[in-house]
Amino acid sequence: MCGIVGYIGSRTAYPIIIKGLQRLEYRGYDSAGIAINDNEIKVYKCKGKVRDLELLTKQKPIGGTVGMGHTRWATHGAPNDCNAHPHRSMHGKFVIIHNGIIENYDHLKKQLAKKGYTFESETDTEVLANLIENFYLDKKVDAETAVKLALTKVIGAYGLVVMCADEPDKLIGCRKGSPLVLGIGEGEYFLASDSTPIIEYTDKMVYLNDEEVVVVTREGIKLTNLKDEIQKLVVTQVDANIDNIDKGQFEHFMLKEIHEQPTSIYDTFRGRISLDKRHIHLGGIADVMPRLAQAKRIIIVACGTSYHAGLVGEYLFEEFARISVEVEYASEFRYRNPIITPDDVIIAISQSGETADTLAAIRMAKQQGALILGICNVAGSSIPRETHAGIYTHAGIEIGVASTKAFTAQVVALTMMAFSLAKKRNMISDERYAALINGLVDVPSKIEEILLNEKAIKAIATEYKNATNAIYLGRGYLYPVALEGALKLKEISYIHAEGYPAAEMKHGPIALIDQNMPVFVLATKDKYYEKVVNNIQEVKARNGKVIAIVSEGDDTIAHMADQVIEVPDCDEALMPLLAVVPLQIISYYIAVMRGCNVDQPRNLAKSVTVE
Repeated sequence: MCGIVGYIGSRTAYPIIIKGLQRLEYRGYDSAGIAINDNEIKVYKCKGKVRDLELLTKQKPIGGTVGMGHTRWATHGAPNDCNAHPHRSMHGKFVIIHNGIIENYDHLKKQLAKKGYTFESETDTEVLANLIENFYLDKKVDAETAVKLALTKVIGAYGLVVMCADEPDKLIGCRKGSPLVLGIGEGEYFLASDSTPIIEYTDKMVYLNDEEVVVVTREGIKLTNLKDEIQKLVVTQVDANIDNIDKGQFEHFMLKEIHEQPTSIYDTFRGRISLDKRHIHLGGIADVMPRLAQAKRIIIVACGTSYHAGLVGEYLFEEFARISVEVEYASEFRYRNPIITPDDVIIAISQSGETADTLAAIRMAKQQGALILGICNVAGSSIPRETHAGIYTHAGIEIGVASTKAFTAQVVALTMMAFSLAKKRNMISDERYAALINGLVDVPSKIEEILLNEKAIKAIATEYKNATNAIYLGRGYLYPVALEGALKLKEISYIHAEGYPAAEMKHGPIALIDQNMPVFVLATKDKYYEKVVNNIQEVKARNGKVIAIVSEGDDTIAHMADQVIEVPDCDEALMPLLAVVPLQIISYYIAVMRGCNVDQPRNLAKSVTVE
């Protein structure tokens, strides 16, 4: 949630910060603002998107080589000009931008009010700005010390950048629970929520740990913690392609990322599958494989789309490795006092590696002795640093808020892990193992076949762009895909949709079916095929509209369904990777036809770093 970018160097800060905010807008787009030190700290902010901020500042003479910017996903206070960041302290000594939530802000606000502080906004961030200023003025300390003293009083999460009017050539960055990255350039430095806005300037990143504070001047960097202890500066070289943050020939990032799936899937298994396609080597978990193979139970924790990937993983691990699996919403898992033992393995799945609930869940499980593995797309993010081992998905930067290529990359990582574990536990023959690996290698080309049928899928989307509700049905491996298809439609088109196991339809949802209800049925050839055919007949008997995803060459369902989308045949364990693609395309085009903002759907943000 919320995007942060800061700059100090020899270049004019404004264009760097504006471009950075544009690239961070997937993290929040309720309001935007900048603070530039141009002889004095000038603040410009407004409700709306970064383009609105550009219009506001278009005729302003903004110089200065130190500055910071923020794009907001609202938590405390409505999205308006006043609540937009940056926030200035009452006496003007400090200006701050903030990602996170200060949970005890109301208590702090009352204490500050007793000291004469007044507040212009409804935000927790303005309270923090005044708290820092209060320590600065009362204790007569420098800005860094004031920030540290204030943060010792704070309960909650923060990714924070601070400017002090009395110390103009300095940025102070702090992190707890919300990500903050320091970029190191040639005689210049950057602060940001993630690498996206700064990767074109430097590939050298320092990912701050919780309760670390970095002071950045033109002369260099000082990294300490809240106890004022010097911390080791660990520089990570980030391998990111600047082309990933450009839409290229596509109208939206989401469509671009749907089309990137053959590449992102290939990149996820590239180097991990032997040239003879008979072996999988997952170096990231090789050292813990013996313990993983002895696990009594695997618990997968995730949120949103990553949760659906985890559900696919449950089917894979149980079928092939024969280990009991539970898939948990991280937000519920951490609060229900779960039973965790050292014999358990926790797999945390997160595209960003910063999902607040998932992080909290693995920290809790780690304290109870479980082995913690991560599946993540962002090198250097919090989850890879807090897990014992894991797998990077190599999906590349995903800008669209509704996840597409990250989902399929996560499923590929889980698939390789399940197959490897099955082999390690002697639960699979060499022939079956090799056949599955070969099937996985063929997935990218099969997705390319599906994408060639995009125009026909778009035509089907046209039929249902005015729907108000939709149902998605699947069985086995395709039940999680039904959930994911429904989520995609909800996220970007604002049509109410629900996914169900197909057999559960007659236990309630069938009451909703009439001639106006589109029902998307995942009906590829597998062991459930005949039963799904029966489910389709039940829908048609009630005049429901059936859109079926079927295996290539299917001529049975073609005579029942209103529309049919064919996908290439493959092993049913790999079918989620193919069957989800038409659902992504349908959701995309329905949203476009309804005039929705596909890449930045209302009320959503890409990385959920607050509870």
